[in-house]
Amino acid sequence: MTSRSILIVEDESLIAMMLEDFIDSLGHTVAGTEDTVDGALAKAQAGGFDLAILDVHLHGKACWPVADALADRDIPFILATGGHTEEPPERHASAPVLSKPFTLNGIEQAIDSAA
Repeated sequence: MTSRSILIVEDESLIAMMLEDFIDSLGHTVAGTEDTVDGALAKAQAGGFDLAILDVHLHGKACWPVADALADRDIPFILATGGHTEEPPERHASAPVLSKPFTLNGIEQAIDSAA
């Protein structure tokens, strides 16, 4: 297994903390957390991580500008959703989807799929 540096983009702090614990348990490193589209865009443009877990809705805003920025830099990402029913834009249709509630096994599979 290759250890990866993972950015968490999640607007619910308890879920972000749980993701941090799961990522650590799987032997990966947390590159940081962001909870807004603007903050996540800045991190995406700066880079310095291997992949991102990207919540589809951040404080009522869609994550697609962040997904676009990540794709433009060839940084893989996982779409995390708690009931997202609309299809992602065609550009991101092949991104792995991680449904809430998260499980350790589900996160591990999504990371493997994204990488």
